[in-house]
Amino acid sequence: MFNNKSILITGGTGSFGMRYVETILKRYKPARLIVYSRDELKQYDMQKNYNHESMRYFIGDVRDGERLKTAMKGVDFVIHAAALKQVPAAEYNPMECIKTNIHGAQNVINCALEAGVEHVIALSTDKAANPINLYGATKLASDKLFVAANNIAGRDGTRFAVVRYGNVVGSRGSVVPFFESLLAQGKRTLPVTDVRMTRFWISLQQGVDFVLKNFQRMQGGEIFIPKIPSVRITDLVSAMAPEAEMDIIGIRPGEKLHEIMCPADDSHLTLEFDDHYVITPTISFQERVSSYDTNLLNEKGVAVEQGFEYNSGSNPHFFSVEEVKDFNTKALLGQI
Repeated sequence: MFNNKSILITGGTGSFGMRYVETILKRYKPARLIVYSRDELKQYDMQKNYNHESMRYFIGDVRDGERLKTAMKGVDFVIHAAALKQVPAAEYNPMECIKTNIHGAQNVINCALEAGVEHVIALSTDKAANPINLYGATKLASDKLFVAANNIAGRDGTRFAVVRYGNVVGSRGSVVPFFESLLAQGKRTLPVTDVRMTRFWISLQQGVDFVLKNFQRMQGGEIFIPKIPSVRITDLVSAMAPEAEMDIIGIRPGEKLHEIMCPADDSHLTLEFDDHYVITPTISFQERVSSYDTNLLNEKGVAVEQGFEYNSGSNPHFFSVEEVKDFNTKALLGQI
């Protein structure tokens, strides 16, 4: 699907972007693989490891529509990964988060439509479902923009979809490397916000593979959600440092006890497939998609029960302490 195609990834110097680039170069032969991001130092460092002849590096911000338009000329596929993601930072700097996560999303849509891009997938977050923090609210707005963009595109235009998943093991700013850094400093007490806290758990490679698969599945307008395990924060501490004590520090601004990926209020729109869920659009697209029950890979989904909610606290699949330990080790080594 990606051989001899031009692919652009916004926020391409982040954890997801680097693994995505690595995966594409291993599996396919793209004509161009464009990293679009605003940090020249990260691009400089990335070029040392990823200097394939197909690679292109564009300094630019998704807030800058004109620069994005230049970068997107002749592009076939777009992955929109750029975002301001730190929950406390968004609470203290709300307008900056809005400019990147909402205005930037609309710039990506406008430029993709003008460039005639074939498919666009935007990365979302579990925090966009029933959001209680500004970051989640901006990503919900972004999700709505990308879904509605299919209506603007018309029958034969660009297809837009969204991928939503949970905590990525080992990604920059996430809890695993944070705990590792404290343990490396000799700390024997780890800060825990609340002992009841749970999170969905996915590896970086699993996230990349899920996005790639959904380029093949998508018809336009879907929010794709993988079926993944949950982890209790107390089990994570036991897996990483069995002898460590926990310092209960309280929930941070805008933080939840449990994460939701399929809200109960969207249960009438949600389809269950073998290894994922799809939230279908609340609006219809004229002459585009007659049914989402069967995707382009001929996988068939069924409607969930009314009131169904995919919640990290009530998820039927929880990792044990040993499973957490094994998964984290393999995930950090890139084995899963």
